[in-house]
Amino acid sequence: MVPSLSVSPNSFRPAFSSAGVVYRTPRFFCVRSMSSMSATSPLQQLQTGASSSQNLDLSIMVNGCSGKMGKAVIKAADSAGLNVVPVSFGSLEESGLTIQASGKDILVHGPSNRADVLASVFDEYPNLIVVDYTVPSAVNDNAELYCKVGVPFVMGTTGGDRDRLYKTVDDSEVYAVISPQMGKQVVAFLAAMEIMSEQFPGAFSGYSLEVMESHQASKVDASGTAKAVISCFQKLGVSFDVDQIKLIRDPKQQIEMVGVPEEHLSGHAFHMYHLTSPDKTVSFEFQHNVCGRSIYAEGTVDAVLFLAKKIQSKTDKRIYNMIDVLREGNMR
Repeated sequence: MVPSLSVSPNSFRPAFSSAGVVYRTPRFFCVRSMSSMSATSPLQQLQTGASSSQNLDLSIMVNGCSGKMGKAVIKAADSAGLNVVPVSFGSLEESGLTIQASGKDILVHGPSNRADVLASVFDEYPNLIVVDYTVPSAVNDNAELYCKVGVPFVMGTTGGDRDRLYKTVDDSEVYAVISPQMGKQVVAFLAAMEIMSEQFPGAFSGYSLEVMESHQASKVDASGTAKAVISCFQKLGVSFDVDQIKLIRDPKQQIEMVGVPEEHLSGHAFHMYHLTSPDKTVSFEFQHNVCGRSIYAEGTVDAVLFLAKKIQSKTDKRIYNMIDVLREGNMR
């Protein structure tokens, strides 16, 4: 599925209110995953000039394969012609289970003997890259394991001690792509916000900001993407604390107030930012909506392909993020 980008500043939904705050859901900046699109996908374009046999030489191990993101990545990797190894790491409760994803049987190993298991898999698949979509509490231990064994990895899991994470990789010889946001179009939007905040600091001084974000009910914390956008607005002169974000997790509100399609209640990310001038005569609205997980899964596989090239060329730089992936020209 190919994510589409619609920009329509003059199209708005009816206003709605939450906790006394009135919101309007604009079509100013909207990212959606649409299954009906027939254009060539970014993954297919990435493979131009490369045979599928070349991609089959590249193997990935998807840790957290029982989760929805893990399964989405396996599907995207399979479509890209990558070899998904039949081994994954999971929780103690999942140890010994066989997970089926995209027609593949994947054996899940628990916390014990992970170093030996990973070393054995790496020995069997020397072109292995690990993809991590586990849980925040496992981020640092997992990164230390990958670096100890010497396996390159793509970390899409959020949370953990990020300073410790980067130091762990920096102290090793391992190549890695680390990004809490794998959706390339969303990353491009964040980059644009960063550029604006750096070049025009204080441009929105005095403006008030309202932020609302809606995710599936299982996501209890505020979005890292929303926090990053808020950081940019703060540099632009807006006074706003992340604890002021309106978190919408109730399915009824998500359908009626936010406009989330019912079939995507279990997997979506709707973000809305509303700026108002001090005299209330000027307003700006930004919105990026994602239904499903294909945008993140495709971005993750793009990151794997990007990292494989860096490993092959033996570049001096070893830690990358999704901005690096975009700058490589993979966003087509």
